Amino acid sequence: MSPGGAEYARSPPRVRLNPVPVWVFLEERGISQNELARLAGISPGYLSQLMSGSAHPFPQMRQRLQRVLRVTDINALFTITE
Repeated sequence: MSPGGAEYARSPPRVRLNPVPVWVFLEERGISQNELARLAGISPGYLSQLMSGSAHPFPQMRQRLQRVLRVTDINALFTITE
């Protein structure tokens, strides 16, 4: 317990999309970021936010991106920050 009796919860870790493997995927397959967004079922704007790190993908989105990008190792596609 902290002084004063209140306990402070740590904020949960944040997951970020690593854009490097995404760019490799796009280049290898000759598709655009807009096409990737369509395949993942999200808006191009949201994908842009994920790529820039201004948005954090929720678990279902991480699974969708892994499936579309054909990446089985979550650590190859996402980073976790405390």
